[in-house]
Amino acid sequence: MNDRKYINKKNSKQSTHHTCTLICTVAHRSTETMTPKSLCTSSSSSPDHGEFFMSTKSLILHGLAAAAALAVGAHAYFFYHRSINKFRSRVIGIIPARFASSRFEGKPLVNILGKPMIQRTWERAKLATTLDCVVVATDDEKIAECCRGFGAEVIMTAESCRNGAERCSEALQKLKKKYDIVVNIQGDEPLIEPEIIDGIVKALQTTPDAVFSTAVTSLKPEDAFDPNRVKCVVDNRGYAIYFSRGLIPFNKSGKANLEFPYNLHLGIQSYDSEFLKIYPDLTPTPLQLEEDLEQLKVLENGYKMKVIKVDHDAHGVDTPEDVAKIEKFMRERNLS
Repeated sequence: MNDRKYINKKNSKQSTHHTCTLICTVAHRSTETMTPKSLCTSSSSSPDHGEFFMSTKSLILHGLAAAAALAVGAHAYFFYHRSINKFRSRVIGIIPARFASSRFEGKPLVNILGKPMIQRTWERAKLATTLDCVVVATDDEKIAECCRGFGAEVIMTAESCRNGAERCSEALQKLKKKYDIVVNIQGDEPLIEPEIIDGIVKALQTTPDAVFSTAVTSLKPEDAFDPNRVKCVVDNRGYAIYFSRGLIPFNKSGKANLEFPYNLHLGIQSYDSEFLKIYPDLTPTPLQLEEDLEQLKVLENGYKMKVIKVDHDAHGVDTPEDVAKIEKFMRERNLS
């Protein structure tokens, strides 16, 4: 199926590696057969010139075969490792931003200690070492004008985009350059740490069977039942199991367990670019619609999502009340 073709990259790399191993093994065995045991005859036996000629000829043929096998094996080994080193190497950061937010209209332009929030997000994203480029994707001219004013590249997208992932997908296809990974950097994360961006990019680069990566941090007890703080549970290998606005896992006491390490989902996420192109065409799923979380459409369609855990104190801005909280946080830490 077209929407799964890029996952076969992993299989092709494994096949190349196995081929390389097989060829090198054959070459090793060929060199073992080159030992001319027929020449090591006792002094009492008479040499047979026919056997000597055949042994010498066999020795030469085995040598040529071994040399060819080693050459092919070395080429395959080099190609395999070159492919791994360049896997998903071209990375772009996209900041999706819309003016008409249901919870906080005009949120990207809200002033946070003298700067528009989206400018603060853009400046932090530019510090990430894994990003080749950072752009803003928006459907609003006021946001576009503001972003161009502080030097950001802007991609105009349709108002019909239903979420940040769809806006990133449209922006990706309007770019002239090709990229392997797209990082969706939420415009309401003015204190996003560049190291977190680099972390989720590297997680996706080193996990070929995943099409999506994201980050979580420890959930604070006071946020346990806040539906604006999305929670996440992962398996033992670091793949996402589920996201929810409710507290997960939820125990039978109906209260948060202060000893349990609950995970708070951070808004940042990265995608394999081929997957992102088909994401808007995937049918919305029941859990996605019920929770209003775009990540669930990925999981419900059977795709894998890699999750890293980081130490991150600051929250994003979801409501007008969060602005005062984040400004207080910044003042306490002398963040300008």
